[in-house]
Amino acid sequence: MKEVEITEIIIREYLGSLLRALDSDVIIAGGGPSSLVAGYYLAKAGKKVTILERKLSLGGGTWGGGMGFKYVILEENCLPILQELNINYTKKGEDLYAVDSIALASGLIFNAVKAGAEIFNLVSVEDLVVKDNRVKGVVVNASPIEIARLHVDPITMKANAVVDATGHDLEVVKVLLKKNNLKIFTETGDIVGERSMDVEEGERITLEKTGEVFPGLYVAGMAACACFGGPRMGPIFGGMLLSGKKLAEILVEKV
Repeated sequence: MKEVEITEIIIREYLGSLLRALDSDVIIAGGGPSSLVAGYYLAKAGKKVTILERKLSLGGGTWGGGMGFKYVILEENCLPILQELNINYTKKGEDLYAVDSIALASGLIFNAVKAGAEIFNLVSVEDLVVKDNRVKGVVVNASPIEIARLHVDPITMKANAVVDATGHDLEVVKVLLKKNNLKIFTETGDIVGERSMDVEEGERITLEKTGEVFPGLYVAGMAACACFGGPRMGPIFGGMLLSGKKLAEILVEKV
């Protein structure tokens, strides 16, 4: 029966992808812009990178632009990334460029996949594997199981580096601190928390604080901003893209 053949192909292909991803160089939780840029550059450098996104679609908050108006703003210093990924932009100010948010999100996803990043949607990171005071992997479950609050045990995936790119919610770092008596590499040893909007400062801190926050655990994008107490920046995305590129440069050397 053709129907069974179709089903068998889907199952075999998915399980093959999942088995290959059980041991990665880098696992990134969250599929937003910083994650996708990092995934692209890591895969391009020959690293085995896996991106896990709990929702059906990737791209994070990129799709909606500002208040549902489908444009986001970037600055000149991130144009080389857009040019490399063949994503169009239009100059609209002295140092401001408008990008169709749908083109940006889909372009980032396409290029990450094309470069070789393995992406799984509908997968939630619910915990971490922590051994010898170091993060060594993630504990995952199907997000529909999580949403339904069913008592179903998860599975684990191993990585040399784990990245929290879950955005404002900073979900992975939060679970690390909640379940373990330890401190992270912030000035307080705890999550400082996101502050109210300041575009320039938010972008600066997002890029500056992208990096390791606990042995084996890294933060990027708005997760870095929230972790270290930076302000939100709204629909301006240059810092997000540059954060992903910086993260990739760090991890290419580390893993």
